[in-house]
Amino acid sequence: MQQSSAHDPAHRKLLASYGAQGSNQSPPNDEMLTSDGTIKPVWRAFFSHLNSLTPQELSARFSRGDQYLRDAGVLYRQYDETLSTEREWPLSHIPVIIGEDEWQVISDGLIERADLLEYILRDFYGDNTLVASGQLPAQLLSQNPAWLRPIVGATKPDAPLLNTLAFEIGRGPDGKWWVISDLIEAPSTVGFAVENRIAMGRVFPNFFAGAKIHRLAGYFQDFQQRLMDIKGRTSGEVALLSPGTMNQNYAEHAYMARYLGLLLVEGEDLIVQDGKAMVRTVAGLKPISLLWNRLPSAMFDPLELDSNSMLGAAGLVQAIRDGTLKTVNMIGAGVLETRALMAFLPKIARAHLGHGLAMPNIATWWCGQKSQRDHVIANSARMMVGDAFSTVPLMADPHTTTGDSASGAAKAQQLADLLRTNGHALVGQEAVTLSTTPVWEGNQLAARPMCIRISMSRTEKGWSVMPGGYARISAGHDAKALAMQRGGQVADVWVTSLNPVNTPSLLSTPKVAAKRSATHALLPSRAADNLFWLGRYVERAEQNMRMFRAYFSRICDGAKHSDTMPTYMRDQLMNGVAPNAAAIAARFNEPLTLALQSASRINDRFSPDGMMALRGLVKDAKALEDMFVPLEDIPLQTSILLRQVTGFAGLVHENMYRSDGWRFLSIGTSLERAANMCDVLTACLSADPASGAVDLALELGDSVVSHRTLFQIAANSASVTDLLSLDPQNPRSVRYHITRSKNHIANLPTQADGHNMSHVARQVLLLETQLATSQPAMMTPEAFVQIKQDIWAISDTLNTYHLA
Repeated sequence: MQQSSAHDPAHRKLLASYGAQGSNQSPPNDEMLTSDGTIKPVWRAFFSHLNSLTPQELSARFSRGDQYLRDAGVLYRQYDETLSTEREWPLSHIPVIIGEDEWQVISDGLIERADLLEYILRDFYGDNTLVASGQLPAQLLSQNPAWLRPIVGATKPDAPLLNTLAFEIGRGPDGKWWVISDLIEAPSTVGFAVENRIAMGRVFPNFFAGAKIHRLAGYFQDFQQRLMDIKGRTSGEVALLSPGTMNQNYAEHAYMARYLGLLLVEGEDLIVQDGKAMVRTVAGLKPISLLWNRLPSAMFDPLELDSNSMLGAAGLVQAIRDGTLKTVNMIGAGVLETRALMAFLPKIARAHLGHGLAMPNIATWWCGQKSQRDHVIANSARMMVGDAFSTVPLMADPHTTTGDSASGAAKAQQLADLLRTNGHALVGQEAVTLSTTPVWEGNQLAARPMCIRISMSRTEKGWSVMPGGYARISAGHDAKALAMQRGGQVADVWVTSLNPVNTPSLLSTPKVAAKRSATHALLPSRAADNLFWLGRYVERAEQNMRMFRAYFSRICDGAKHSDTMPTYMRDQLMNGVAPNAAAIAARFNEPLTLALQSASRINDRFSPDGMMALRGLVKDAKALEDMFVPLEDIPLQTSILLRQVTGFAGLVHENMYRSDGWRFLSIGTSLERAANMCDVLTACLSADPASGAVDLALELGDSVVSHRTLFQIAANSASVTDLLSLDPQNPRSVRYHITRSKNHIANLPTQADGHNMSHVARQVLLLETQLATSQPAMMTPEAFVQIKQDIWAISDTLNTYHLA
């Protein structure tokens, strides 16, 4: 077979500046090129495809992949000292490609390592023979905050403690792979790996469809089955426990819950009652039998672990002891991530396995022992030094200290003094020189350091390794700049085969009878509350947009801000807002921002199209507030936003499954609209309204055409009252939405059981009856004030019985 060289004329432009990272260290391996510049066999087909595309074609394809990620809401959080902000997902559009033979060697080594970690974890929380035999210093457990004493003795001898984990590996200058970090407690990025893969399918659709690249869905089928096996025949639900929306991995938690059909819960959703973990739902408490925990273990139970935790739930540890609750992984497994443990893994492996690990970690020395401390001091020029008990990889820790020559003799002496006085709390690790992989920069390829995160899950037959992974790529030549917080990128990992590959999918399971899952039917009270408020916030924003448009329509027609009607609108209907566009626009931007926050908290239950539409609406509304818009264009621009918000409402209501979540969303919309209409009618039908107030009420109620059709007279107080408060057919009237709320409430869980009506059902029925039996003359401003109070009383009762 003819070899492809980087020096071939067809490749020179693409690889014009491609090469090893600029460093004084020995040159690293490159994933794409051999040392003589030959393109490796596993890269040749892809490289030829890449070389056949023009820069313009590549730019369009890269944009298509990025657009998918934006539409899917795949973002990451950038943290600083005061706040966190969402940033676009930094996908490198060039994959990392590895042959299946090499991947098998990697997988075998990691499986061996996973089994060793299972043995160590069981010992840590069981007999503790490793400490007793002297293989591990006692203080590495006794002083380790990740070792949780309340978990000692809670393990079950017949059940594995580890069911899913990940390893971050890197290739060194010698071509061998090394483990950089063990990710045990709540390993992340498995969901992001799927999203990266889908995006890459958009970037290189023709190539990917025909390439022999191992698919990922089979791995998730195995893991999904594993969850069901652990759950067994218990009646409780399987749930994923997330820290919540402010966690940098929340988008992955929501995605995995949706992808695997799990219930997504947060600590506030859970309560332990009669020794059983329960989730608060709108139908009452429901049992949980298996939790896929994504919290730091210390945060899991404030009663027995960290008392300051606001993320977990009291009593969960006791439920584990009692055997009524199982977790993935075992609580306390994070102790295996401790940096200092890496210094003793080679010795433990030789004692337990009879040989060294096939996939060792990077060389590590615990400085609590004189010989190891002296070695680190003597070789400080090529060392990274950091906290022995931290679970963050040294190369990713900004507090890591180095003793390289560039730091100077004084810095090296300070490091030596620190190691001598506080060595028991420190570890030294050999500085990492990682292999490079291509990224696209400036219309050509550039070599950047990278490492790969590989996920594994236990199955009935043993460990299953995801055939691909999640690569982290440095922002420059510094191997320590892999984190997205420091400008790093991520890439899809393709494992290629010489033979055809299976293409499984979680979307279909042939030969298996369709069975509905009850998991998604369960609606946690927190999720219902967010749906309820989502409906309210969007409706409030729409009403304020209509007010904004009505106000500036009059200004465009020649009215001054100080004239009677504009002043009346600001004072009576807009809480005395300042007479300028930005201040008035803020009245609908604020509820839209809150609506997006509510929707983000229920990512697992909200459609990607709905999220995309809402994000676009928030962005466009904010742009209107910030940009200069000529006065005469303000009503037009607001009308465009109104069409967007009504389009969003239609998209959600017409496409959302008619579940309890849809009902709470609809109730929130209806109660907000009815209350807002009461405010409008109170102001516009007052004893001394401004001239044109009844016409304003029709305009704000979007009922001008309906009034013209139904009444052969000019608008007056009686006709407007009839249409906007009592008409059961007008979707803008108070009565219409109270009736709608009554019907939804009647179908909520616990409402339809038995013949006794709930308190909230009685409240809404009484209000509907009042409106159904009223005449327009009875609907005074005072009556509308009372009706609004009754509406919020219904909301309060609904919250007490279903949402609290």
